[in-house]
Amino acid sequence: QVQLVESGGGLVQPGGSLRLSCAASGSIFSINAMGWYRQAPGKERDLVASITSGGNTNYADSVKGRFTISRDNARNTMNLQMNSLKPEDTAVYYCNADITTTRLFSRGFWGQGTQVTVSS
Repeated sequence: QVQLVESGGGLVQPGGSLRLSCAASGSIFSINAMGWYRQAPGKERDLVASITSGGNTNYADSVKGRFTISRDNARNTMNLQMNSLKPEDTAVYYCNADITTTRLFSRGFWGQGTQVTVSS
C-alpha cells in the first residue's frame, strides 16, 4: 500500500504565496520522478512542475520564475513553493510520484488533491 497525501492548499489573494507539501508513505522501495499537476474546472489536468530523484527540475512556462519545486528524498516528501499567485493559478493541485514498491513493482501514484484558490 502506498499513499500520497497533499497539504497546504487554501485561499490567497493575488500576489500572495502558498506552500504545498506532499508526503509519500507505505510500501516504498524507491521514489523516482515526482511532480505537481493541477486541474481547473472544465480543463484537463496539466503538469505544473516535476523533479527527478537527482534534483533536476522542470516547470510549465506559466509558472516559471514564480513556483519552486523541491523534495527531501530521506523523508519521501515534496514541496511546491508558489509565489506571486494569480487568479489563473486557481485549481486543484495533485501530487504525483513514480514509485517502486517493496515488491519491486513500479507505477505512478496520485494524491487526493488540494484546492488552491487565488481571489481577492
